[in-house]
Amino acid sequence: MAYTTIDKPEDHFNTILYSGNSGTSRALTGVGFKPGFLWIKRRNASERHLLTNPQYPVDNGAYKWDDSGDAAAAFGGGAGVASFDSDGFTFKASDATWNASNNTYVAWSWKDSGSSPASNTEGGTRYVTVSANTDAGFSHVRLLGGLNDTSTGHGLGVTPDVVLLKRENASVGFRVFHKDVGEDKYLALDTPTAVVSEADSFSTLPTSTVFTGGVNLINATDWFNCYCFASKQGYSKFGKYLANANVDGPMVYTGFKPAWLLRKATTRAEPWMLIDNRRNPSNPVGTYLDPSIPAGDAAGVADVGVDFLANGFKVKTGTTSYGNHTSGNVYIYMAFAEEPLVTSTGVPATAR
Repeated sequence: MAYTTIDKPEDHFNTILYSGNSGTSRALTGVGFKPGFLWIKRRNASERHLLTNPQYPVDNGAYKWDDSGDAAAAFGGGAGVASFDSDGFTFKASDATWNASNNTYVAWSWKDSGSSPASNTEGGTRYVTVSANTDAGFSHVRLLGGLNDTSTGHGLGVTPDVVLLKRENASVGFRVFHKDVGEDKYLALDTPTAVVSEADSFSTLPTSTVFTGGVNLINATDWFNCYCFASKQGYSKFGKYLANANVDGPMVYTGFKPAWLLRKATTRAEPWMLIDNRRNPSNPVGTYLDPSIPAGDAAGVADVGVDFLANGFKVKTGTTSYGNHTSGNVYIYMAFAEEPLVTSTGVPATAR
C-alpha cells in the first residue's frame, strides 16, 4: 500500500499566487504556516528572484535577501519582506517591487521549526545556528565561515540530499549540492552551465549530522546561508533521470503527485526549469521560470513538456527541447507535494 510520513504536505510547503496592489505594509496570507524559507518571483515581467529566511538580518525595515540568478552579495534596504507571520508574510511599507499594482507574482514557502534557531556545534568550531523541521526534512543554517573547519551541522538528523549554499557579503552565487551529482562538484543556480568539478568544494558526502564544504566554498570570513533538504516519503523526492531524446520521455517515480518541480541537466548547459501546479494547474505543465534569469513566466509546453501524475511526472519532450535532450543525458530534480498521498482506490494513504 502507498504510504506517506506526512499526512498534509501543505502544512510544510505551499505555493500562493497574488496580484500586486501597491498597498502599504501589505500582508499576504493563505500560506498556512510561518515561512522558514521564502522564494518570490514576479510572473508577468522581468524582475529579480527574492530568496530569504527569518535568520537573515533586517536592513532598513526589510530582511536581506538573495537573487538566485545573480552572484551578487545579499540585497538590503529598499524593498522586501518586513515580517514573517503565522500564516504568511508582510511586505515593507514602501515596497514597489514585489507588490506593484497590475503585476502578478508567485511565492513558494517552506516551513522550518517555527521556533527560534538553535546553535549547533556538531560540525566543529564554526558559529552555526539552525532552524530544522525534521518531520519535513528541511533546515536552514546560518554560519560564520573562515575558521578552517570543513563541516557544518545541519540539524536534520538524517542525511540531506540537497544543500543550497549562498555567501552573504561577496559576489558568489548559490552553490548546489545534489546527491546525484556527488562530492567535489556542484551546480550553480545562477547559470545554465553543466556540473562544475572543483576539488574541496562539497568535498565529502553529507552525513546525518553534517555537510562538508572546504576552502573553495565556506572558508572565507563571512556569513553563509544554507538550505538543506532530505527526501520524505509521500512529500519530497530528490533524484535523477536519464533523457531518451524521444517525445515519449521517461516516467519519473516520486511516490506522490508533484506540486513543485525544479530540474537541471548535469552534462549540458541547459536552463534550470521551475514549474508548479498553481501557475499551470492542468497537464501538460508548460509554464516555467528559470531561477538563473530575471525573466517572467515562459509559457513553453514544447520546452518543458511534463505531466504531473499521481505517482510522479512524465517527461514528454524530444530531441530539440529542454528536459529530455540527448539520449543518456542526466537530469537532476527536486520535487515537493502539496496534497495528501492517495491510493489507487481514492482513499487517503496511511501515515507511518
